[in-house]
Amino acid sequence: MLLGLEIAATIFGLLCVWLTVRQNIWCWPTGLVQVLLFIVIFFQVKLYSDLILHVVYIGMQIFGWWFWLHGGKDRQEAEITTQRETVRIAWLVATIVGAALWGAGMAHWTDAAAPYGDAFTTVASLCAQWMLARKQLESWYYWIAVDIAAIGIYFSKGLYVTTGLYAVFLVLAICGLHAWKRIRSETMQETRSEG
Repeated sequence: MLLGLEIAATIFGLLCVWLTVRQNIWCWPTGLVQVLLFIVIFFQVKLYSDLILHVVYIGMQIFGWWFWLHGGKDRQEAEITTQRETVRIAWLVATIVGAALWGAGMAHWTDAAAPYGDAFTTVASLCAQWMLARKQLESWYYWIAVDIAAIGIYFSKGLYVTTGLYAVFLVLAICGLHAWKRIRSETMQETRSEG
């Protein structure tokens, strides 16, 4: 049963990230299916932080779907943006502090299998998902860090299909970063030439 769910979640996850790299709006509904499947998986293997993360993802998937369609200028489709330096630093500090506090709580109050690693992937994923929903380039840096940590955690729990999924996610995140940088650069050049 667990392997079947893992394979289904993997298929939807790959499709979701591939669509995200291409800025295709269908990334959101396919991501929603993936999220629901992983909620069941993480409950079964006692990765509670990941479970909670995926419950929160339900709302974030819906928000991202809406924002990509209507969050741009004049309620048009959103474009890729970047953060100011002070905002980047604030997100980084929030991620580190949040992961440390969440990990301490999981270590103290639960039987979590990997409290600090799981906490890092949870907090960094929340940050990345929010940035992605807002179509911010920096989300890809966070996804790269999350994917690297997740590969180790899932491998140690014997979730080999999920480990493979996150290895592919890592490659896709690197591709997404480069694709979005190129698109952002082209958009900025077009804006300059129009002005």
